[in-house]
This record gives sequence, C-alpha cells and structure tokens, in this order.
Amino acid sequence: MPKSLRTYVRWVDCVSDYTGIFAMYLIFAMVGVLILDAVTSGLQIYLHWCIELAQFILAAYYFMGGAKTMKDGDHVRMDLLYDRLSPRGKTITDLVTISCLLFYLVIMFIGGMSSLGYAIETGERRFSMWNPSLIPIKALMVICLGLMILQTVSEIIKHIADLCGEPMTPANTLAAEETTS
Repeated sequence: MPKSLRTYVRWVDCVSDYTGIFAMYLIFAMVGVLILDAVTSGLQIYLHWCIELAQFILAAYYFMGGAKTMKDGDHVRMDLLYDRLSPRGKTITDLVTISCLLFYLVIMFIGGMSSLGYAIETGERRFSMWNPSLIPIKALMVICLGLMILQTVSEIIKHIADLCGEPMTPANTLAAEETTS
C-alpha cells in the first residue's frame, strides 16, 4: 500500500482513539450531573437543566464513541454465516457491508449539515424550561459523522490491503512509515 494511505489510516485511527477515549470520560460528567440532580431534588432545589444536560452528554458520548467502536471492531454483528466464512470471505463481506455503511453515513452527514444549517439560521432551541440551544449538539453530531466517514474509509483501505496480501495492523502501519522515511 502507498505511504499516503498508510499515513491516512494511522492518523484517522489515532484521532478515533483519542476521541473515543475522551468520550469514555463523558460518562463521569453525566453521572456527576445526575447525582447533582438527585441531591438538589432531595433538598427540594429543582435544577431543571440537569436531566437535559445529561441527555446531551449521553448523545455526545455515543456520537463521539462511534469511530473508535468501528475501528476496534466492537460493534454489533450478526454472526449467523460470518463465522463460517474463510478469512478472505470475511474480508469481502466486510467490504460490502462497510460500503453500505459509507453510503448511509454520507446521507446522514448531508442531513446533519442541513439540520445544523437550519439550527444556525433560526437559532433553534429545545422547547423546554431550560430552553438550550441545539446548535452545539448538532455541530458535534456533524463533526462525529465526518469522523465516522473518515474511519469507514480507513476500514475500507485496511480491507483492500488485506485482500492484496498486505495487512495493515497498527504495528505494520507504523513500521512502514519508519522504513520509508
């Protein structure tokens, strides 16, 4: 595989890792907000923003964790026939399904951009007592969909490399960078 593709895979995988690790720590923020809500409710001090903020943090958590989940292969897979396939058959099946995923993500990205544009133009807010702006969460959604698209392309490159007999493991990718530099 060309050095540029190996570099692309290495950088996208790295960004996905760091984004996913950051997302893992959002759970602590969400738990903190929910504990604050429970304590203040017990004291009969009602913070109307706590539950909505916890929902936004949860949304950020699963948006940001998507690319790392895909990179690590931790997503849900129906293994009825997949386990019986040869390694080459699995790679071809993965290429077909990930290509469908890429199409879906591009459509979602286009829709997300449209939704974000609408939110920015109208100053869209959630209709509630707290009335927060939806622009930050929609912007995060679009950014994370973009990262998912980049990670999907990275996975396609890895599968093509596997079919060509040049698997791109993390160590293999880094070693190739160092030997060609």
